Amino acid sequence: MNACYKIQPSEVARSAQLAMILEVSASPKPGNIDRTHDYVDTRYEHFLASATGVYPVFERAVSGKEKIGELLKEAVLESNKWQKGGNTHFGAFLLLLPLTKAAGQLSQENEKFDMNKIVERAHLIVKHTDVEDSINFYQAFGKANVCVQDVEDLDLNDSDSITNLRKNQTSLFELMEISENYDMIANEWTNGFELCCRCSEHITDLMEGKGICTDINCSIVYTFLKLLSNNPDTFIQTKFNRETAVEVSEKATSIATQIETSGYEATLPSIIELDEELLKKKINPGSTADIIIGGLFLSIIGGMRF
Repeated sequence: MNACYKIQPSEVARSAQLAMILEVSASPKPGNIDRTHDYVDTRYEHFLASATGVYPVFERAVSGKEKIGELLKEAVLESNKWQKGGNTHFGAFLLLLPLTKAAGQLSQENEKFDMNKIVERAHLIVKHTDVEDSINFYQAFGKANVCVQDVEDLDLNDSDSITNLRKNQTSLFELMEISENYDMIANEWTNGFELCCRCSEHITDLMEGKGICTDINCSIVYTFLKLLSNNPDTFIQTKFNRETAVEVSEKATSIATQIETSGYEATLPSIIELDEELLKKKINPGSTADIIIGGLFLSIIGGMRF
């Protein structure tokens, strides 16, 4: 797939939008909202509205020189403008904005698709964030109502934190370095979007007939379970505790193994059972879903079609 597909600037924003839509539409993904499951205050339609409303921000990320923090704050504002279901894509925006910005820069340089080049450029972009990006991140966080673990001396709910950011000139990348051990999205920033790349490779291989699934829905659900099995979800850890996150990963491991031995269709009852259990307990692997979106973006922009 690498180095054979010329990136068109107009396709980058649509690839990000489609990645968000495909992820939320895939079903059943244990614990998360999808086309057949809603929460009381947040519904499938809220995610579709957010993915639709934020499109102009991705266009600007591709073609403009706006910084990540400014784009993040604008993405949250646009998402909120089009739906009233609360936070739908904050973590996804943190991944997609540097990836789309990187893809846009490479497109303007007439580069052909190469996933390694995109993630390397995205990593360079996030490394060059500054204190203004941090401040915009804090302001965006306040508008998105995100559930996160606070950083020591930089409480995300404390307005004085912005003063401390300015005083210490703490960049957004430095904030992510502080958080990388207990936040999967922060870890993607500091480790070069490694899990996004793995998800992209897994989904693409499946869609090319190199595994159990050839259907896009099955490919996303199976990749979601594989990612969750190997990486306890930090959103669950923040919302509940580490033990709960590990327990969910162990159950995902059992189901992924069952898929590999018995096939996807035969395993569907077990997937549905775990899905219903997590939904009932309001345990949603939100960070896992965000990384799936990043992986889908890389696959789609690399030419994957279904």
